[in-house]
Amino acid sequence: MSSRPADLLIARAVRRGGPWLAVLTATALLGAAADLLIPAALGRAVDAVVRPQAGAGAEAGSGITGPLATAALLVALVVACDALGVLAAGVSGARAAQWLRSRVVAHTLAVGAGMTRHFTPGEIVTRAGVNVEEAGRTPEAVVTAATLIVPAAGSVVALALIDPWLAVTLVAGLLLIVAVLRAFMRRTTAASGGYQQAQGDIAGMLVGALAGARTITAAGTEEREAARVLAPLPRLRAHGLALWRLQARAGVQAAVVVPLLEIAVLGVGGLRLSAGGLTVGELLAAARYVVLGAGLGSALGYAARIARARSAARRLEQLFAVPPPTYGDRPLPPGPGTLELRDVTVRADGARLLSGVSLVVPGGTCTAVVGRSGSGKSSLAAVAGRLVDPERGAVLLDGVPLREIAREPLRRAVGYAFERPALFGETLGEAVAFGLGARDDTGERSGERVRAAAAAARADAFIRRLPLAYATPVGEAPMSGGEIQRVGLARAFAQAGRLLILDDAMSSLDTVTERQVGQALTGSLSDRTRLVVAHRVTTAAQADQVVWLENGRIRATGTHEGLWDDPGYRAVFRAEEAS
Repeated sequence: MSSRPADLLIARAVRRGGPWLAVLTATALLGAAADLLIPAALGRAVDAVVRPQAGAGAEAGSGITGPLATAALLVALVVACDALGVLAAGVSGARAAQWLRSRVVAHTLAVGAGMTRHFTPGEIVTRAGVNVEEAGRTPEAVVTAATLIVPAAGSVVALALIDPWLAVTLVAGLLLIVAVLRAFMRRTTAASGGYQQAQGDIAGMLVGALAGARTITAAGTEEREAARVLAPLPRLRAHGLALWRLQARAGVQAAVVVPLLEIAVLGVGGLRLSAGGLTVGELLAAARYVVLGAGLGSALGYAARIARARSAARRLEQLFAVPPPTYGDRPLPPGPGTLELRDVTVRADGARLLSGVSLVVPGGTCTAVVGRSGSGKSSLAAVAGRLVDPERGAVLLDGVPLREIAREPLRRAVGYAFERPALFGETLGEAVAFGLGARDDTGERSGERVRAAAAAARADAFIRRLPLAYATPVGEAPMSGGEIQRVGLARAFAQAGRLLILDDAMSSLDTVTERQVGQALTGSLSDRTRLVVAHRVTTAAQADQVVWLENGRIRATGTHEGLWDDPGYRAVFRAEEAS
């Protein structure tokens, strides 16, 4: 991946440091300028001692006092700038990280299910957490590294004013230091990318293992799963050692160059002093300036931070490279909710999940989608309400392609329920009303719609039995898997304006409750088009039509009674019951 988008992202993050970035820059520059003035003040003080003016000793003492006082004030200024710079670095870094994290989270949620087709949840969390923090430290590293140029350049100028030969010697040494830094930066960026990728791999497998923790415990495979999760550790160690070796090698190179540079400048300065071209004070100042100039070597640590930040920014840019779905601006015309799929093909990771599916679901009818595991049922459910866009073909709702419908009317029209619903909101009432406004299109209050939807999903009774009823906090509600599914169903019932899609959303319901919810689907909810991924015979039997999928294609459509004569159709349900 090109580093240019990552560098642009870092530049935008640096700008998000706000006013504190200006404070950091100002204090760094002011501190660097003060550092440059200290050697001159000390040099003048030494010269006042070594070559006192003719006259009384009191006059010599007064000649020292001014430069020493100036040096003391400059030191105090450096200390104050350092203290304020630390605060400014922390705040600007936090603001940059906040901006980056907000962008990552907003973009990830905007992409939706499409993001998890490219990255595991653990990988996404790692990038939104660790990598954002690494990229968020960029303002301090960039500003501090940049301001190190000030004392280096200033030292060259100061030495040129003292003696041009000293400046030439310092420039030669600085060129060597810059070469070391460039090589270090390039190699560290590559090694950091491998290290961060290994971190993401571990996090991705750990999140998957935690999701199946009960299964792992029940199977007694904790040690095997721990070994699987930690399989990338050798790779992580290798990249970590590579980073340490790079830093150690560059540190040794800088550690050799800097003392040699100081010796060279002092040697040249000593020769000039013996020839009468320098004073003792000027030689002292030159010694201090070479230390300041050679301080460019301390940019090694900041170069490492910038390298890690660039690598982290590349990983963030990979998230941003996944485009969110674009919505049109067409409103939905009045209609019964007729759903049509035209030659729809869906592919993920190179595998075809649906292939050339064409289907019409008449408005106000109930269609059951059946098939063996892996036949494409969930893919059909996802593409029907535009959780996923097809690679080829079109999906229409009441004659309008879903891509052309504006986001808000589309999401008001379609309601989804899933096998494992995630309940958002502080309370159960908010969980059912999630995504609803204060009133729906007909003017009905959301509270009334929530209770009606909960009753249809057979969730109203157990919610009312709780001490706080609908005001019960979601995290404190003692719910079974079936009850959680009923709350998810209630949310979908409340949300769906004209199309209701149930993706295996009744798998945890007992037979009686499933029959009751099925009655609601054919009764109070019959004004909406219903697409139900079915695994049980009873659900398919209640549908107006059945779509039988096999290997991503429609094998047959018809009524349940008409398809029941086919042994292959009956075998679908036997396979589902066995699994």
